[in-house]
Amino acid sequence: MHFTLVTLFPEFFDSPLSAGLMAKARESGTVDFSFRNPRDATTDRHRTVDDRPYGGGPGMVMLPEPLATTLRGLREDAPRGRILMMAPRGRRFTQQMARQLALEEHVTILCGRYEGFDARIEELFDIEPVCVGDFVLNGGETAALNVIEAVARLVPGFMGKEESGEDESFSDGLLEYPHYTRPEVFEGLPVPEVLRSGDHGRIAAWRREQSLAATLRLRPELLPEAPLTETDMTFLRHKAAETVERPGRNLHCALVHYPVLNKEKKSVAVSLTNLDIHDIGRCSCTYGLGGYYIVTPIEDQRRLLDGILRHWTEGPGLAANPDRGEALGLVRGAETVQDAVDDITRRTGQRPLVMATSARGAGDTTVGQVRSILAERPVLLLFGTGHGLSPHLVAACDGTLRPVRWMDGYNHLSVRTAAAIIMDRILGDCY
Repeated sequence: MHFTLVTLFPEFFDSPLSAGLMAKARESGTVDFSFRNPRDATTDRHRTVDDRPYGGGPGMVMLPEPLATTLRGLREDAPRGRILMMAPRGRRFTQQMARQLALEEHVTILCGRYEGFDARIEELFDIEPVCVGDFVLNGGETAALNVIEAVARLVPGFMGKEESGEDESFSDGLLEYPHYTRPEVFEGLPVPEVLRSGDHGRIAAWRREQSLAATLRLRPELLPEAPLTETDMTFLRHKAAETVERPGRNLHCALVHYPVLNKEKKSVAVSLTNLDIHDIGRCSCTYGLGGYYIVTPIEDQRRLLDGILRHWTEGPGLAANPDRGEALGLVRGAETVQDAVDDITRRTGQRPLVMATSARGAGDTTVGQVRSILAERPVLLLFGTGHGLSPHLVAACDGTLRPVRWMDGYNHLSVRTAAAIIMDRILGDCY
């Protein structure tokens, strides 16, 4: 496999590409490297490769002409193959992408400096922006080394054992299990007994569980896409119940029946809907919310709610469907939104941040911000019935959540659907 590195600092790679397995792979011809410096394609006395950006602003931008000349010159020496550009705005580099690149014979990597490349380079050439993480480096060379090492080690012949390249973190979507070697006891800490047992079945099972536990603890966002067996899921379910702090306990929701809008945009009160009570209650229980409030100032509606809740939490409904009874045990009636706020304050010791939800407007708060707030204080989400929460209630809230489908022209969901989606976006990856 051949890597061509386009960089202003070819010497940056001298040591990393001449050490360890990479050096051996170069000696054996498994991988090879060539370097192109855009300065060599300049024509002025100072070998200028950058200039000030149009429109003003800090920093300098790499000139398009030296880079374009360099890339076109590669055709004369060797195929360019796929062209990657190291850039913070690029596609996230993953183990899956490393596997794909390892199948290529030629890969060209552009290492930017300053504020990056003139954007017209991407219009002239088929370039793939790639990002190795959500942080900023002085240049693309360090990022390129990440890509080179991750890809090269998957090329046949690079590793001492071919399976060594795959039996590691991210190879199966999970973090790797811990490793031990001699001595058997180090500073009072022994090697786990199972690894000394000689029972390969037990060892494999232990390693799998350790891998699952590490991923749950350190990188839970990997789990939704990881290939998991039923045994894996059972283990994770029990492990999460024992160890994971659930942020959902700090999230509360209220279904507001007054003040809400009707079709004429007038502020009105609307009647309870049995499906709203049940379905949002089940969602609230599934995602571990601290409570679900039904807000209505109408006395006969509150009596109706009490009757429904008693049926499912104390009466015949509980015996017939205990799961439904558990879900509706979260439901509380409230005459006003302020009553719900006061109840949460009393139960948690903190006043909740009150967030409105709406299908209209831009919203000033994202689900990620709400998720962060839950670590510090309770949040009460207000969902509107009818045609949405009244403007004066929204204005009295601490913020408004961005609409579910804010980029699309059609954004008309039932309140039950919207509540389920928003809960999942806030808490769905909380493990």
